[in-house]
Amino acid sequence: MFASAPRDGRSGTSLGVRETELLDGAKEQPFAAAGGSPTGGLCFTCEQAKLSQQLATVGRAIASRPALPILANVLVEASAERQQVALTGFDLSLGIRSEFEAEVKASGRLTLPAKLFGDIVSRLPSGSVTVSQVQERVILTSAAGQYQLRSAAAEEYPTLPEVVIPAAIEGGAARALEVPIESLLQGIGQTLFAASSDETKQVLTGVHVKLVPGEPPQLEFAATDGHRLAIAQVEVEGIPVEVAREGRGPDFTIPARTLREVERILSAQTGASKVELRFDQSQVQFVLPQQRITSRLLEGQYPDYNRLLPRQFERQVTLERRPLMESLERVGVFAAQRNDIIKFSLSAATQTLRISTEAPDVGSGEESLPVQMSGPDLEVAFNVRYLLEALKVFHTQQVSLELNGATQPAVWKPLGAVRLCYLVMPVQLRAT
Repeated sequence: MFASAPRDGRSGTSLGVRETELLDGAKEQPFAAAGGSPTGGLCFTCEQAKLSQQLATVGRAIASRPALPILANVLVEASAERQQVALTGFDLSLGIRSEFEAEVKASGRLTLPAKLFGDIVSRLPSGSVTVSQVQERVILTSAAGQYQLRSAAAEEYPTLPEVVIPAAIEGGAARALEVPIESLLQGIGQTLFAASSDETKQVLTGVHVKLVPGEPPQLEFAATDGHRLAIAQVEVEGIPVEVAREGRGPDFTIPARTLREVERILSAQTGASKVELRFDQSQVQFVLPQQRITSRLLEGQYPDYNRLLPRQFERQVTLERRPLMESLERVGVFAAQRNDIIKFSLSAATQTLRISTEAPDVGSGEESLPVQMSGPDLEVAFNVRYLLEALKVFHTQQVSLELNGATQPAVWKPLGAVRLCYLVMPVQLRAT
């Protein structure tokens, strides 16, 4: 499974289309409810900062080169009954819907060019902004003046898919989980960096998520690009033990792009402590009180990554994380001139690690660090970027390194955090 050099690429397939369900539940009325203005168009007023923030959020789901012209627009829905506005961005793969409170004078639905709308709103002065529709035009009014944009009918906009949660599932999979936001951010942050960007191996361009047995069960995140593998487990309370034991929980791969947006949105949350994770065979949703992220799942069987972890090791090394990172960053300046390759020279006699690199025609760098080591001496080479990206998410004072040979997988772990491990393949040095 593991190769010698990384490749770049992106993946993309289309979501299915289903009937839209509002964030607050199936009993809510659509945003295009009665109560429109005399001209038949929507009208609402809100703060410039709020509207700009919401447009920036949903705009991240709008493709720069959309498959359909209408997908260059943002869907705007206003409800006078609920005094709320909803914005939706969708590229047939990722959809982001966000609701916020506003003074809604008339209900309605329409779409506007996302980039133009976002650019002008972000440049308006602070204060109230009024958005009102007059036939096919939308008038944007603020203290700075008035601006007109041409709208398009909301009926042309593809419906954001929904994951339907049956009232009872007999012998089926658990279709919804409540996950602490902190746990979800932890799992994403400790693995996402290791996902592949190679479109030819599409299933590796995401993070695999599955429920594993335990008391309580744990949600396991795994990502690999063929050269490294990150595995993290986080506890998820409130899930029946039998759900995990019988394999009825999640077991799917979420695109990296989706998780980057989920991470961004969840990191900014202040009013919610948990997120509802809904899923079926083809898609997943992250549901918050006023936001919902919908994404397709990646197709294909994810590799059995657990078999890649060695059962035993000939060498065990313990060292301080911060000094190691600082040394890697300094030596890495020279390593950048040589494909980011650095060499580790481990000595059991002196209990030291020598980190070195040599870039022809440029220079060389070398540092030594004290370690606690058992096992025979070894020289092994790594990609310094792979090591630094892992060490940055460990968050412990000490780390352990377990190895066998110079061409066999090496496993890094943060001491005291047994539910996180990082496997990296050494780089084979040419004989000189």
